[in-house]
Amino acid sequence: MVDEPVTTLNLLGFFCPVPIHETRKAVETSEEGSLFEVVCDDPETLHDMPALCDRIGIELLAVSEESGEYTFRIRNSART
Repeated sequence: MVDEPVTTLNLLGFFCPVPIHETRKAVETSEEGSLFEVVCDDPETLHDMPALCDRIGIELLAVSEESGEYTFRIRNSART
């Protein structure tokens, strides 16, 4: 099986609303099915990123935390 390409957004050091805005901008300019890994260190993203995904109809696949860094795996799966 071929590994799927992943776009990584390194948003360490940025506080709200920058991580949400940059994620939204990247997803909206991508093709449907694109996979993203968004890395943040703003704890507010734990609430804001799932809300963004729900609001614009993209899929939050996973959330992990390590040493104060939060990684969100997101797929652009626009609702029909």
